[in-house]
Amino acid sequence: MQTEKRLEILKTDFFDTWEKLKIDDEIAKLDQLEAEVANPEIWKDPDDAREKNESLARLKEKVEAWQVLKMQITDISELLSLGEDDLAQEIDDQVSAMENTFSELKQTLKFTGPYDHGDAIIRITAGAGGTEAMDWAGMLERMYLRFFEKKGYKATLLEKTEGEEAGIKTAVYEISGTDVYGTLKSEHGTHRLVRLSPFNADNLRQTSFSLVEILPVIKGDTDVKIDDKDLRIDVYHSGGHGGQSVNTTNSAVRITHIPTNTVVAIQNERSQLQNKEKAMEILRGKLAQMQIEQQAESIDKLRAGESASWGQQIRNYVLQPYKLVKDTRTKYEETDADAVLDGKIDGFINAYLEANLSA
Repeated sequence: MQTEKRLEILKTDFFDTWEKLKIDDEIAKLDQLEAEVANPEIWKDPDDAREKNESLARLKEKVEAWQVLKMQITDISELLSLGEDDLAQEIDDQVSAMENTFSELKQTLKFTGPYDHGDAIIRITAGAGGTEAMDWAGMLERMYLRFFEKKGYKATLLEKTEGEEAGIKTAVYEISGTDVYGTLKSEHGTHRLVRLSPFNADNLRQTSFSLVEILPVIKGDTDVKIDDKDLRIDVYHSGGHGGQSVNTTNSAVRITHIPTNTVVAIQNERSQLQNKEKAMEILRGKLAQMQIEQQAESIDKLRAGESASWGQQIRNYVLQPYKLVKDTRTKYEETDADAVLDGKIDGFINAYLEANLSA
């Protein structure tokens, strides 16, 4: 195809996508954030300042990529109009490079949900089965931490309960980066492992389950409004590993959303107020996720006991008698199970996003 024709197609697709993603609105939002961050008064509230600076960095990274490509397309269009034959090959090479860049930027189109561009909470819980299940939960924790590292995401541990012999009972992390919730939402559900058990003398095949919950991070109550009368808040002593680090104050917080019987508990080295704020953040995320799953108009319409459950099995990890990891929804599979458990889950995520994009 002639360079002129390819460039014309690229320009049309680019500006259509620019409008669809409302990049002009994002630029205006970026300008507003830059003005807020430049104001020294913002540091009177360090948490708010930190949050706005992180939002600014993510938005700037996204917007600048589109602005740079727009400038390149404009420059090449002007250069091509001059009809300089000796620059034909150079122009063709640059058009190819811009096509590749645009293809990468278009991945943003896969993130169309209300929380897709934001951060996420991941909560991993071992199923029934004792040490075997807790070891499997620990394997999943390692898999995701490796994936986050490769993606350049920041993982902050919020809560963790170790297994008595191996693995974990539960672990909760807050993940920050670009399009984190949109990327991770495919992982929400039950993960099933089949392998020869290393925890019994007969080395029998064992099936284990772990629940992975992916929740959007919702800092304020603008999107998810929770009535105070619907909450029961309990405080208690935080657990510790002994020694001087034992927390002897009632800093741990448990919040129950009574209408849905949704419970969130947070205990760490933070103050009771900080634990309460983090628990409310997670609760908003859990209710927002339930609203998405139940297709409810508001959280007032949510039904108790119908969030992601152990019955929603999304992926099988088979290590014996053969090795295969297969997604039950998209049918995407990988035969290198070891690589998957080492964080190579991009194929499963992309297959899920592609399926939902074309749905």
